[in-house]
Amino acid sequence: MAVNVAHIVTRCIAGAGGVAVRGAISIDPARYHSTLVTGSGGPLLDEARSHGIEVVVIPELVSPISPRQDAIALARILSVLRERHVDVVHTHSAKAGVLGRVAARSLGTRRVVHTMHGFPFHAFQSALTQGTYVQIERSLSRVTDVYLAIGTGVAVEMIQRGLARPEQIRTIGPAVDPPTVITSAATRARARLLLGIGDDVPVVGTVGRMDYQKAPEILIEAVSRLTSQAMLVWAGDGPLLDAARRQVAELGLQDRILLLGNRADVPTILPAFDVFAMASRYEGLPCVIVEAQQSGIPVVATAVNAVSDVVIPGESGLLVPPGRVDLLAGALDHALANPHLAHQWVCNARSQLGTRYAPETLAAVLDEVYCPSRPPAVSTRLWSEAS
Repeated sequence: MAVNVAHIVTRCIAGAGGVAVRGAISIDPARYHSTLVTGSGGPLLDEARSHGIEVVVIPELVSPISPRQDAIALARILSVLRERHVDVVHTHSAKAGVLGRVAARSLGTRRVVHTMHGFPFHAFQSALTQGTYVQIERSLSRVTDVYLAIGTGVAVEMIQRGLARPEQIRTIGPAVDPPTVITSAATRARARLLLGIGDDVPVVGTVGRMDYQKAPEILIEAVSRLTSQAMLVWAGDGPLLDAARRQVAELGLQDRILLLGNRADVPTILPAFDVFAMASRYEGLPCVIVEAQQSGIPVVATAVNAVSDVVIPGESGLLVPPGRVDLLAGALDHALANPHLAHQWVCNARSQLGTRYAPETLAAVLDEVYCPSRPPAVSTRLWSEAS
């Protein structure tokens, strides 16, 4: 008899949403029946449906604290769990993590799992805000069977802050699909043709939501300080997109900075980048960094949370402190000026990634976590491909 699993995520986009969907897709449908519950989403919802995952959208499930909407979302989550006789609740992200786990325990759900992609608290908040979030998570640990920490840095901080008991925490990598496009002379030329960029122009690129976390103003400022006339290409939308456009105009960089908004062809345009950059103030372990490394692009990123799992300083990329425009600009200059060294970072990164971030690796972990007393599946390869 199949085990009913509810995967609950606040917004089914990018990082957390991608991991939730890949997890639901990767587990054996003969052993598990998956329902994806989310407040909003885009193409990932279509991907889930195409693999036979039931999708339930609860519009009241939103990121900001909203007592009225939160109460409605909790009631609707309870209804979904009851109607589908859910055996395992697996939550992702802060708001879904709170409401989903409260609903699960109120119904006596057999197994409750929470993936910690990063933290809702960070160094750029007040001590009171940080402390409140820490206390909430410590309380929720009493109704959580297993935490899946995305990356070593996240797991270590959980232990240091006493968010959960050590035996509750398991470190995993995010599931990242194999690259569909590998950087080569041909794919680079095609990507640059799509973007209207000349072959001889140095390009710093990034992919991500334009919000406070991703620090677009820091990256734009860093590019303005580069010794070369490198371009910045940013793929992604968000609340700071208009502010970024104003900053670009104020700096007179309209001919050097290309703000693309959302793109459905990110794998195709990645090879246009000479260096992938991330200026985030805080993160978990972004899937897009792994995707860039797998595609053959060297990475310069901020030293936050678990990023150092995949970007080992001087070995598989460069790391800089968040908020340091000068050091970010210097690191980008170094990567652009030393392409042979940057190529070695790519080779080292591909070697160290191995299969740790493959969907089938996550499937094996989920099988053990969801049903710890049951023998593991014979194969954890993507089931739709194996059949």
